[in-house]
Amino acid sequence: MANPRSRGGQAYATPAILRWLDALHAPHDAPLQRAFDAPGRHRMPPIQLGVSEARLLELLLGLSHARHVVEIGTLAGYSAIRIARALPADGRLWTIEADPKHAAVARESLGEAGLSGRVTLLEGAALGVLPSLERDAPFDAVFIDADKGNYDAYGRWAAKALRPGGLLLADNVYLFGKLMGKSAEAAAMRRFHEESARAFDSVCIPTPDGLLLGVKR
Repeated sequence: MANPRSRGGQAYATPAILRWLDALHAPHDAPLQRAFDAPGRHRMPPIQLGVSEARLLELLLGLSHARHVVEIGTLAGYSAIRIARALPADGRLWTIEADPKHAAVARESLGEAGLSGRVTLLEGAALGVLPSLERDAPFDAVFIDADKGNYDAYGRWAAKALRPGGLLLADNVYLFGKLMGKSAEAAAMRRFHEESARAFDSVCIPTPDGLLLGVKR
């Protein structure tokens, strides 16, 4: 049951509550923990999905019986591990990373998790790489967690590349609290929301920075 305060945006989560729930519902084994900690070891930005958000992604993909998935934004491979573990034995994840250093760390993470054979990691700017994946379309799901100013373009690509009933998932769609701002990045993110609402049955899940979920019509 919600109340007017929680519906208006007040959060009741505390660090202690989040730590306890993460450990209970989304525990890490050794490969997941190493991938989660990799940004700190390699001087990368610690901007991967939160623990529970990554587990939610894994469960949604499993519930939808996804087999072919595209991830835009690999970083150290933490979310890629969660995604790949949701896929059946004959499933495939294509994940795109623009930074060669980050891609190298992700390959190591995926290898330690025993998932290298199920994941194709593509290096380069996503807008340049995505057209090369169209020969493998339609996809069952697309997950976006990359440069926020291009979310509108990524959403348009997903709308074309997904099968009917396929999932669109995108993190950071509150734009760190700046969604209603005047920047070009904020305008692009609002376009992403508006265009997704037209092409998908959609909802914005109120995670700490918003997780958009869309089902292609």
